Amino acid sequence: MKTVLMVAEKPSLAQSIAKILSRGSMSSHKGLNGTCSVHEYTGTFAGQPVRFKMTSVCGHVMTLDFLGKYNKWDKVDPAELFSQAPTEKKEANPKLNMVKFLQVEGKGCDYIVLWLDCDKEGENICFEVLDAVLPVMNPAHGSEKTVFRARFSSITDTDICNAMAHLGEPDHNEALSVDARQELDLRIGCAFTRFQTKYFQGKYGDLDSSLISFGPCQTPTLGFCVERHDKIQSFKPETYWVLQAKVNTDKDRSLLLDWDRVRVFDREIAQMFLNMTKMEKEAQVEATSQKEKAKQRPLALNTVEMLRVASSSLGMGPQHAMQTAERLYTQGYISYPRTETTHYPENFDLKGLLRQQANHPYWADTVKQLLSEGINRPRKGHDAGDHPPITPMRSATEAELGGEAWWLYEYITRHFIATVSYDCKYLQSTISFRIGPEHFTCTGKTVISPGFTEIMPWQSIPLEESLPTCQRGDTFPVGEMKMLEKQTSPPDYLTEAELITLMEKHGIGTDASIPVHINNICQRNYVVVESGRRLKPTNLGIVLVHGYYKIDAELVLPTIRSAVEKQLNLIAQGKADYRQVLGHTLDVFKRKFHYFVDSIAGMDELMEVSFSPLAATGKPLSRCGKCHRFMKYIQAKPSRLHCSHCDETYTLPQNGTIKLYKELRCPLDDFELVLWSSGSRGKSYPLCPYCYNHPPFRDMKKGMGCNECTHPTCQHSLSMLGIGQCVECENGVLVLDPTSGPKWKMACNKCNVVAHCFENAHRVRVSSETCSSCEAALLDVDFNKAKSPLPGDETQHTGCVFCDPVFQELVELKHAASCHPMHRNGPGRRQGRGRARGRRPAGKPNARRPKDKMSALAAYFV
Repeated sequence: MKTVLMVAEKPSLAQSIAKILSRGSMSSHKGLNGTCSVHEYTGTFAGQPVRFKMTSVCGHVMTLDFLGKYNKWDKVDPAELFSQAPTEKKEANPKLNMVKFLQVEGKGCDYIVLWLDCDKEGENICFEVLDAVLPVMNPAHGSEKTVFRARFSSITDTDICNAMAHLGEPDHNEALSVDARQELDLRIGCAFTRFQTKYFQGKYGDLDSSLISFGPCQTPTLGFCVERHDKIQSFKPETYWVLQAKVNTDKDRSLLLDWDRVRVFDREIAQMFLNMTKMEKEAQVEATSQKEKAKQRPLALNTVEMLRVASSSLGMGPQHAMQTAERLYTQGYISYPRTETTHYPENFDLKGLLRQQANHPYWADTVKQLLSEGINRPRKGHDAGDHPPITPMRSATEAELGGEAWWLYEYITRHFIATVSYDCKYLQSTISFRIGPEHFTCTGKTVISPGFTEIMPWQSIPLEESLPTCQRGDTFPVGEMKMLEKQTSPPDYLTEAELITLMEKHGIGTDASIPVHINNICQRNYVVVESGRRLKPTNLGIVLVHGYYKIDAELVLPTIRSAVEKQLNLIAQGKADYRQVLGHTLDVFKRKFHYFVDSIAGMDELMEVSFSPLAATGKPLSRCGKCHRFMKYIQAKPSRLHCSHCDETYTLPQNGTIKLYKELRCPLDDFELVLWSSGSRGKSYPLCPYCYNHPPFRDMKKGMGCNECTHPTCQHSLSMLGIGQCVECENGVLVLDPTSGPKWKMACNKCNVVAHCFENAHRVRVSSETCSSCEAALLDVDFNKAKSPLPGDETQHTGCVFCDPVFQELVELKHAASCHPMHRNGPGRRQGRGRARGRRPAGKPNARRPKDKMSALAAYFV
């Protein structure tokens, strides 16, 4: 029997599709990476009985990156990244072992059906999967077709079965357009980012951003926000005057009239008009009119409109809204949420979707009325040729979804019902008055038929007082006539919804990437999100954009990126050559980069005004090993130490606290050690600022603290404080934290495993002796006499933390990283190479992993 491998984009999606196609009769098991499941069932394919294997990836299998030295900021001139630097595809998430997993599942299979998301990114992932699987599949017989592509827009029985019955082929051109975008963003973004980050962080201490990033889409996005900021700052309010008249229609009612001139900007002129009218006692009706008008029902929902409404009305940021929508899609509640289309296909089952909502407690009456009276033909929108508009695929309640997922689902459903409802019709009445020589108007609206506003009440016509019945020549007494002084007001900061509109208008990003670009400028501290989800640029964001304008406006204007997006779309359509587009675009940006580097002084002049130099920032903390003067600790991101005398800057570990470590010094360079800590519940370790930036030994890398230092005799090094191989990760070593007493702990120097032990012990020391069973270092522990676990009055004990029965009961594992099944060897024992401390040869072939109690603890936390 032949085998068909089917691959979806997410594990939950694979399960849903397999359940539909197998009609529930399938067997499931976890794959070797512990994340993706494999669902198996039998059926027919191409007219023959086959065994189906449905599994998934977790987004992109591969990612693009530079090779070797080109990943090191200090080794390469950023200009080389445009053309000379070679790139490679590497696993997007090495921990998932996705390539190996796909090869194991694909080995011996005869056909493959790709169920990846039906957009450009999905097409690209198709070919990533094929690159991994095709080499291990059974060879095709002659011209037999073995690769198939399923195209679908929702997780419903009808759509999935229809996709399986009409399989196509993956689109190589769309995949190439994604490859082009990835390479352009990598090369251009990295070159500019590396240069400006190193240049400005080397000069200023209060930028408060760990990365001064540039992105071909991200930077124009920031530009829109700063452009609005500049308009606000340069706005000069002007005083103007208006006439306001009030007429009495009866004893208890009056009408406020609008001046036909609207406003004047000269006080004397306004006063003249007031003088001409204030003595008048009556207002005469000049004309009356009534006109029936309609407020149109909305177009079908696409991604950009969904993101706009989520931000402006639901208070959800674009990226969070997109993640919520994707979750609703994979659970089968809505159709595919990434689409530019606002037009339903001719064969779209509108009534079928509407019937599913007929018993919903919130809108059942509206739906039933539509079904009985007949639905209205939706407005003709834009057909982008991708996916149908976003629609609800099955009914759901607030209790079922809860929170923000329900808010978004409710909006999507109400929007869908509104698209097949009738327009809102209302009567607009207008009365024109004359008071002296001046003309005034009063307008009122009366709803005739609420139409779609019944289901979207926030769109309803506001209730207004009805106007009096009158005709030309009627008069009403003037109750009040006055002149009001007002001022023009500046525009407000852009909302996320307004920014999304601008990005769509100028072709910056795609419906899928727009939320990412907005999130990036927030994460980089270029803008902050204020109340009403308004985006206010920070000093850093403002100075960067002004600097780009000063040097090369095209770096921040949307025009050049919009042109690039058009070229990428031509690649996707097969109308442009991938290599030519890539080469031409990189050449343009390479020239811009060289000009930017040569002109950086222009941006630096703006930086000097807004930020403080390194020497004037921070507070004294530890002594430099070269000049023995105090270095200043700069706490703003990225945290670092700066010696103003030597003019040297030393990077530090991020996302923690830094303090002086007992005024102890490194034996290699005489720098005072500092202690990094992630908090009382996390881990901490000392480090030498110089060694952290300039590794002293060949087996060390930049960014290693004392807990990874291989110095043979230093009391703070791995050699002296290392205990044994981590129970969770392959390469880590559990290291004693000598500062943690009396709540002692050991922490892995690679992963986030922390083992709490020997609470209230007076002293814990790593012995020079090793365990005969597992070769871990023994610990000498001096217990508190009142709380000693030892028999009698004994307080001192030496033993192995992994094997000694006394110690095993005193160790508690925390923050254990999950370990997937392929690394397990039975329920109570975990085998593998041991990791020796400095005094013992590392990677000893016969060394064993810690076992028994710690292994059981690790298995418990998995």
